[in-house]
Amino acid sequence: MNHKIKSIIPQLLTLLFVVAVIGFFTINAQLNMEERGIDFGYGFLNQESSFDVQFSLIEYDGSHSYAKAYLVGLLNTILVSVLGIIFCTIIGVIIGIARLSPNYLIRNTAAWYVEFFRNVPLLLQIFFWYYAALRALPLPENTEPLFGVTYLTVKGYYIPRLIWENFDILIYSILAAIISIVFIRNYARKLQEEKGQQLPVLLISVGLLLVFPAITFVTGMVQLEVALPVLKQLSKTSFIYAEGLSIPPELLALVLALSLYTATFVAECVRAGIQGISKGQKEAAASVGLTPNQILKLVIMPQALRIIIPPTTNQYLNLTKNSSLAAAIAYPDLVLVFAGTALMQTGRAIEIVSITMLTYLTLSLSISVLMNWYNKKIAIKEK
Repeated sequence: MNHKIKSIIPQLLTLLFVVAVIGFFTINAQLNMEERGIDFGYGFLNQESSFDVQFSLIEYDGSHSYAKAYLVGLLNTILVSVLGIIFCTIIGVIIGIARLSPNYLIRNTAAWYVEFFRNVPLLLQIFFWYYAALRALPLPENTEPLFGVTYLTVKGYYIPRLIWENFDILIYSILAAIISIVFIRNYARKLQEEKGQQLPVLLISVGLLLVFPAITFVTGMVQLEVALPVLKQLSKTSFIYAEGLSIPPELLALVLALSLYTATFVAECVRAGIQGISKGQKEAAASVGLTPNQILKLVIMPQALRIIIPPTTNQYLNLTKNSSLAAAIAYPDLVLVFAGTALMQTGRAIEIVSITMLTYLTLSLSISVLMNWYNKKIAIKEK
């Protein structure tokens, strides 16, 4: 009992200290606000924002509330984070494996990429892609098409826009394919454990993801129209591509910089994970006739993922938080829209900053929970 009490006392003292510090700053802030006649509250969120946003995933204009402006910034931040995580993972895995290649040129090219991009400050890389690379592109009226239907201009990247009819049915078909894939993967794992037989799970999965949606198109349940970008003259000297989908240069620059920068750290995580597996396992797998690709897929990566996932999670968190640098090139993320424009118009610094901090905390915790769940799921369990 005495031992338990001794272990609890430091925890209680720490908790009391934290509460005291928070209470001190809270009371101090409240007294200062009262002296200056500043009231505290979140009622301003329902007021009209009176400012526009140049890029939004949802319908928005100045007549909407500050709460809607917050949602616009949040969705734009999530968009950048998700795209950055996807691309940095793909690039990082490729570069990480390439760094272990026996080919001299491939190995050293990958090493040069890592050393260059991770040692140049991220903000400078954002400036480079935005001001040096994308700002040097031609105007819409002088642009040659890419792949015949897309246009990369100084005003953004214009691509065909897909117009769906009964899009929800397509989503249901994809969900049905995913559920089928889960059952097939479980059956394939059980078959391999019991009889040593392997099913082409990847090939079957890709087939299901293609066949199920294709059925909805063939039967006419889902229809798709493609709106191609069309050059439109706004004034005597101003042109723009209409009809299609426009991706602003700020989004392109931010995703490029975040992906290429974070991919260097992901690559090192992948390299460290693969090198953490003993050479004896590779040699044993080769001795039973497995090809290098099979060794990497079936022996090395399943074990290496236990080493790769935890540090890679940290890089995903860093990427999400680094997306706040978007304000440097006027991309309308949460910081620029809500903690910038909305704060300057309302003067509600404590309320807006607290909401912004809580939002980034929630995003980070969500990523951590998801990655921890995945890490536990792929863990090798002894039977």
